[in-house]
Amino acid sequence: MRYSDYTSIAIILFIFLTGCREESPKTPASDAVPEAVTIEKDTIPEESEPEEEPFILTEDNAIDFFFDYQKGLKENKVRLTTSMGSFTVQLYDNVPYHKANFIFLTKQGYYDMTMFHRVVKNFIIQGGNADNKETADKRRKLGRYLLPPDTRKGYRHHRGTISMPSSEIDNPHMLASPYEFFIVVTKPGSYHLDGNYTPFGRVIEGMDVVDEINNQPVDDGDWPSQNIYILKAEIIE
Repeated sequence: MRYSDYTSIAIILFIFLTGCREESPKTPASDAVPEAVTIEKDTIPEESEPEEEPFILTEDNAIDFFFDYQKGLKENKVRLTTSMGSFTVQLYDNVPYHKANFIFLTKQGYYDMTMFHRVVKNFIIQGGNADNKETADKRRKLGRYLLPPDTRKGYRHHRGTISMPSSEIDNPHMLASPYEFFIVVTKPGSYHLDGNYTPFGRVIEGMDVVDEINNQPVDDGDWPSQNIYILKAEIIE
């Protein structure tokens, strides 16, 4: 082969190899695919479930509520521990709404740290109220309602009877104020109350404590001169 032939072949190879070494065009930065960003679990907002509205007793739902609540309710004894000692009441099974109401409020802790706010010598002690914000808050959360009287079960206001006062507000039918109760200390009883108020239980232990509370000095409005607290009310049977 002649020298000129070798020269031609070399030139052709040089041109071919030079074209193969041209770099491919780079992808512009703006077109680059972004890398996945790792998100910490705590930074992901969680969907909050809607809060259930609290159940509040009213004039419209209280009877239905306590009708259902008293079904199968076997507890009927409550111990009230006061700042002057403790006593126990037994509730009547056949006065279902008033019994269920008292058990329900006891389980809700309503009576804890309320007071015996009315004491009438040789007549009654009345509890379940207090002139403090805590008691008002409890009532607001539980609801505003009254209970119908249940006076035809044959129970009378003997000494030691626990009964429920009627509401003083627009109440021609003597509906009961559910948060308060009174206990008769009169011997042998205060029978003029029969037919107007609902006896729903009786003191079976600690009547001496009830008498001691009744003997405390009071002001002109029958409020004890020294506060008498219900420290705790609890179901015992």
